Amino acid sequence: MSVIDLIAGLSLALALLPLGQGMLNLYLYRRPTTAPPLGTAVSILIPARNEETGIAAAVDAALLSRGVEVEVVVLDDHSTDRTAEIVRAIAARDPRVRLEPAPPLPPGWSGKQHACQVLAGLARYPVLLFQDADVRLSPAAARLTAGALLSGGNGLISGFPREETGTLAEALVIPLIHFLLLGYLPMAGMRRSTDPRFGAACGQLIAVRKEAYLQAGGHAAIAASLHDGVTLPRAFRRAGQGTDLFDATGLARCRMYRGWREVWSGFSKNATEGMATPAALPVWTLLLFGGHVLPWMLLGWAALHPLPMTAVVIAGLAAMAGVIFRLLLAVHFRQSVVGALLHPVGILIMLAIQWSALLRARHGKPAEWRGRAYPAGPGPEAP
Repeated sequence: MSVIDLIAGLSLALALLPLGQGMLNLYLYRRPTTAPPLGTAVSILIPARNEETGIAAAVDAALLSRGVEVEVVVLDDHSTDRTAEIVRAIAARDPRVRLEPAPPLPPGWSGKQHACQVLAGLARYPVLLFQDADVRLSPAAARLTAGALLSGGNGLISGFPREETGTLAEALVIPLIHFLLLGYLPMAGMRRSTDPRFGAACGQLIAVRKEAYLQAGGHAAIAASLHDGVTLPRAFRRAGQGTDLFDATGLARCRMYRGWREVWSGFSKNATEGMATPAALPVWTLLLFGGHVLPWMLLGWAALHPLPMTAVVIAGLAAMAGVIFRLLLAVHFRQSVVGALLHPVGILIMLAIQWSALLRARHGKPAEWRGRAYPAGPGPEAP
């Protein structure tokens, strides 16, 4: 067997890994269906900083919740636009809405984690549902999320909303959230263990039991973090609390970023707390480049230079495996088909974002988001 055959074989193995893991995870990753006990009450908590274009839609959607009692608490995090004015007007006509001002940001805290910690202290109910201001809940979301949380033994559960995309940049990169989650996280192991390494969540939509939240240290345990989707479930797991994931595609929707600039900045800001570490990124590069870009490079090379037919066939199977998985995800989660067909391009952009973030951190350049700058590198988590 030639060297090129071995390279093609490696690319096929790396492409089949997420396809196989993803098929199993699609079976395990379900929309919740269990109703909560009668009388369940949910505090829907929304941190908001300069969200005038969408905050009314977020609050109005939350107020349409059915099957549980809700309060909607919005924390105005020193907005310089009309965010507070808009929420104040909604609160004047619906007593379930409260607008609260954020205290000054203490040293060592990121803005979102501080806002969520303050919101948790203001909540009146035992189920806390944290949502981003760009998330729109369905009327069943609070009820079914509370049912999934209270029917299991977990302290935290999180759902990934339907991620809406409006530009090619968004369609290429944002659906990779589901690809990475379902292709590489062993959900069966996650549910059997409280090992922090299995911790995963979507910061856009997280529900917690209030007593479990306090036991885990709340957002104070991850005060400096910019990536609560990774660090908050790990804090719960370190405290002995289970965490779980559910499919929120039909329960919530979110357009997290708009256009190329926001996609790059948004994924860069927390990269060094996830993929972009000196130890992890070379491994991720091997997995993603080797399994989802290299096969296409081999096929392109074969179009210009003769290669062994075995290598061409194997590279073709590897290329098909990646695109087939992306197309399955696109259909299942209502994602862009164009983004799925351009899967290797999206992988290259994602890797470029991660390597750029790592190099910025190595040179001490701060991450910037919502008008605030944060020290480069991962934020410390409380022990």
